[in-house]
Amino acid sequence: MKLFPAAFLLVSAAVWAQPGVFSKEDLIRYTPEWKGERFPDGRPKVPGGILRRMRAVTLEEAWAVLRNAGYNFQYEDGWLEIHPGKVLVGRALTAAWVPGRPDIHKVIEAEGKRDGRVGAPNAWAVDMLQPGDVYVCDHFGLKIDGPSIGDNVGNSIYAKSGNGIVYDGAVRDIAGLKELENFVSFVRFYHPSHHFSSSGPRLNSTLISINAPVRIGRATVMPGDVVLGRDGGVIFIPPHLAEKVAVTSEIVRLRDMFGHQRLREGKYTPGQIDARWTAEIEKDFSQWLRGHIDKLPVPKEQIQEILKQRTW
Repeated sequence: MKLFPAAFLLVSAAVWAQPGVFSKEDLIRYTPEWKGERFPDGRPKVPGGILRRMRAVTLEEAWAVLRNAGYNFQYEDGWLEIHPGKVLVGRALTAAWVPGRPDIHKVIEAEGKRDGRVGAPNAWAVDMLQPGDVYVCDHFGLKIDGPSIGDNVGNSIYAKSGNGIVYDGAVRDIAGLKELENFVSFVRFYHPSHHFSSSGPRLNSTLISINAPVRIGRATVMPGDVVLGRDGGVIFIPPHLAEKVAVTSEIVRLRDMFGHQRLREGKYTPGQIDARWTAEIEKDFSQWLRGHIDKLPVPKEQIQEILKQRTW
């Protein structure tokens, strides 16, 4: 393990020599609670079916599950949204930058060239993206001369992932990025300048990690976390909790639909619906699920799983 000064965790990899690139073994070791499939690089691969279900989850629902599990620092807001009103869901691939430092930067550039990386450092993590990934980047909130993503890099991200970004910094060419219909993204700023990430007198940022833990505002993000961005906020869901978040959201949604319907019908009072449900109401809810199973906005097979767990 290599360590650089300051608070950055920088780990060497078997394939890439640059500091801060987690190896497959590193990623497996730091995500021990994930028991499912993984990408070849070791990132947890939450199934696509769960990601599709995640699109209906609210931030409040995800927040509650994560807080109850002891994950208190997974949410961040204060974003400029590209395509506001749309929902961003995907698996995190992470990168982090630090303020430019020439001596470190030259070493990283040389090792990147030796290891076969193509282009400038701002393209290296982009080249690793897989379909459904979300590029999650800590660019330490850099604005003026900070944008490392414009419409060219944005098009590359979109082509590889079919998805958008969470970017703690500024982007440029925002008009071109808006032309990408599903480039649903959460960034800090727009600024017409561009970054300088090649060695030289104007160097202002240095790529220091890929596929390692990053800090996005008040949130800690691991590669493979499920990213849920909507309604001005982004929450990063540890992969082993993703299915629980989706299931909890579906149950809440169904209970709300049932409760609202019964209130409109006058069958129960608000006090009965707002309180802990009696066995009679729970039994009524189970019967309602069975009777409406083909008409509800939750997959039939998921409702069947919910019913299996119920005793009423």
